[in-house]
Amino acid sequence: MYYKLYIDSVFILQITGNFYLLSLTGMILGCTATHKRIWFGAAAGALFICMAILVPAGPVYVRILIGTVPVSMLMCYLTFGIRRGRNLIHGSLIMAGCGFFSGSIMIWILNRLRMVLSDSGGMAVTLVSGYLSYRIVRGMIGYFRNRKENCIRKVAVYVPDLNQKIRIQAFLDTGNQLADPVSGAPVSVISRKLADEIGSCFKPEKYHAIPFRSVGRKSGILDAYELPELFIEEQGRDIRKAHVILAICDDGISEESICQMILHPRLLEN
Repeated sequence: MYYKLYIDSVFILQITGNFYLLSLTGMILGCTATHKRIWFGAAAGALFICMAILVPAGPVYVRILIGTVPVSMLMCYLTFGIRRGRNLIHGSLIMAGCGFFSGSIMIWILNRLRMVLSDSGGMAVTLVSGYLSYRIVRGMIGYFRNRKENCIRKVAVYVPDLNQKIRIQAFLDTGNQLADPVSGAPVSVISRKLADEIGSCFKPEKYHAIPFRSVGRKSGILDAYELPELFIEEQGRDIRKAHVILAICDDGISEESICQMILHPRLLEN
């Protein structure tokens, strides 16, 4: 039993698939490249795969599998200018993951097309199913990336008692239900580093003990203080909140973290 391969068809399928995978990889890594560079990297990868097929040394599938990792690393280097070995391996693994998901979706689409088309293995049908799978995976990546970006907010916090504006990055935790057990007021969490910056406005008479679960450990008590007033500037909005409770977290937020505050969602409500 043998298979007949048309090298021109293989090249077309490879360059198209490589273009899709490089585009998806760039989205995930946050790397930018022109369409010209993406096509260049895709063409280089397709050329090397075709060369691996033409080399008469062992089964074709073995040659392709052996060449997949170095070829994907080469494409990342040519397309995105990634030079460090660790980053190239990372990009190659992401390409492999994108290939797995888009390939699975592509097979599902082809199986559906076989029900309505007699020539379901044709080049055009394969290219169309590949494009559809690419758009689906791209939409999924965009959806999850937008969700992540919506959680990280750059806000400016103005503390009237300090007469000072502090610009920080805050994490908006939509599942945060932390509240004062007596008043039911929402509680936001700040790092020890941020607490030290605004600690002079924490008054002993405004101290609160906030019980919590799943913040660094199973349960415990957070030291918190109530501020008479707090102004938040976020996405062009100026939000004024009175009687804001800030709990200090010593373990859950690292001083090196880009986010020094976990905002309660109710604080961004007008």
